[in-house]
Amino acid sequence: MRVTVDRALCCSSGLCVLTAPDVFDQADDDGRVVLLLADPPEGEESAVEEAVACCPAGAIGIRD
Repeated sequence: MRVTVDRALCCSSGLCVLTAPDVFDQADDDGRVVLLLADPPEGEESAVEEAVACCPAGAIGIRD
């Protein structure tokens, strides 16, 4: 699993951070998504998939 983010699309909702805090964070200056782990470890897949599903801006993606 490879995680991608598009910071330009991010609306700073923070749902990704709440769902997968080991993979995502928010920038202090604008609240936009910060990708901590592009290749999350096993066990994080379901949390990342949930973050993708809940992102209101569609700013998070997954590639295999």
